[in-house]
Amino acid sequence: MSDSTEPLRIDVVSDVVCPWCFIGKRRLEKAVASRPDLLVEVHFHPYFLNDWVPREGISRTEYLTTKFGSVDRYNQNAQRIVGVAAGEGLTYAPDKIKRQPNTIDCHRLIYWAEQHGNAPRMKQRLMDLYFTEGADLSDREVLVMAAAECGLDATQVRELLATDTDVDTVTRAAESAKQAGIEGVPMYIFGSVLAVSGAQSPEHLVSAMERAIVEREKRSTQAAE
Repeated sequence: MSDSTEPLRIDVVSDVVCPWCFIGKRRLEKAVASRPDLLVEVHFHPYFLNDWVPREGISRTEYLTTKFGSVDRYNQNAQRIVGVAAGEGLTYAPDKIKRQPNTIDCHRLIYWAEQHGNAPRMKQRLMDLYFTEGADLSDREVLVMAAAECGLDATQVRELLATDTDVDTVTRAAESAKQAGIEGVPMYIFGSVLAVSGAQSPEHLVSAMERAIVEREKRSTQAAE
């Protein structure tokens, strides 16, 4: 298989409770859909925006006060994000969110779903639960329900969530991202040759895809000489 027909690997580093990651995922999907001629392969990687939040989660009010100084201060900026999300066909309802989760277990679900080819669907379901429905992602049964909706076995997931299975795997991956210098998400890495930070427009992401393919082919040609 030549480079031109090999799928372009897109690695996405993000967190499920990051509103710009919510928006960025939709924009990447639009970018990919706009270029059906480009073969891509998307993989999601964990990132902990709030690794200080305990595993059982905390109230949304406590979280916003601790991180932003007050709920009102956050809400002043949140309405702009709500509007941007709406422009992408997404619903961000911050008033519905009553609890702030630690996202280790969410990322474990995405990791397990990846093994069944359902990581994008799992990622989206968790984000929809949090941003649109205001669900408590620190509630194990909420996670089990989401996993079942995405094709995973509910009984098996419930049993796994009760253990520390893959906690170290997910934690190491998230720490590796920070050690690599990723300080903000979403971060997109195209073909291991080009990195783009932030919830960029679909057009910008398409351009990045095209540039990455050109760079990959150039490197392949140089290696063959």
